[in-house]
Amino acid sequence: MSTVVESLPTLNNNNNNIVSSNMKDNEEKNMSLKQSLRCELRENIDIVVKDLTKDISTNEEIDDNDDDKKLEKHVKTDESNLSNEKLQQLPSSIAISVAEGKKEAEVKIMSLTVKSPGRADEVLTIPFKSTTSKATLFTLKEGSKYQIKFLFTVSSTTVHNLKYTYMVWKSGVRVHQTKKMVGTFRPREEPYVYELEEGTTPSGFFARGPFFVRSKFVDDDGNCYLDATYYFDIRKDWGVKEKC
Repeated sequence: MSTVVESLPTLNNNNNNIVSSNMKDNEEKNMSLKQSLRCELRENIDIVVKDLTKDISTNEEIDDNDDDKKLEKHVKTDESNLSNEKLQQLPSSIAISVAEGKKEAEVKIMSLTVKSPGRADEVLTIPFKSTTSKATLFTLKEGSKYQIKFLFTVSSTTVHNLKYTYMVWKSGVRVHQTKKMVGTFRPREEPYVYELEEGTTPSGFFARGPFFVRSKFVDDDGNCYLDATYYFDIRKDWGVKEKC
């Protein structure tokens, strides 16, 4: 009996050790579970925050794009209204030019005609044939009256402040230069005519011989529609060359 009683404390100690060990295991499992839950919760929070941030950014971009489109539309509308108002205030000739924008005029210089009293008009198609000092484009008699006429067309849009420049050289020396304002012309099918003032050819031995000419038509924007060179000569009589 005493032996059994003496063994009871030993059994109690063993039971206590088992219980203590089980409690410790449970605590460790609980700690591990808590850590696992914390990690999972943090990951879920990060995912939610990222998604929320992405949604906010996307919405902001959409709003910004909408605002930009509205602003651009508003500005274009204002510019259009302003342009129309200004266009209505301009004179008709200028208003047409503004409305046409950057569209360039098409001017074609078709021909040059040499007129002289008592002589048939000599019509020379442009571009001119090749000329030299010995093969001139036309001949004038010394001391005679003459007039130059140009025929040209305008298409596409209005040409503004068309100018004509005429330069003449004799034996390498410039002897004459003329610059004329031709005018402003609207497009039309019918050709325009431009005539220079009537002139008189010089007379005398030193006035006879070949002359070199450069003719140009340029508008106010610097567009050049003709830049042609040719020779003509002045003789003692029509068609009579000087004898060497």
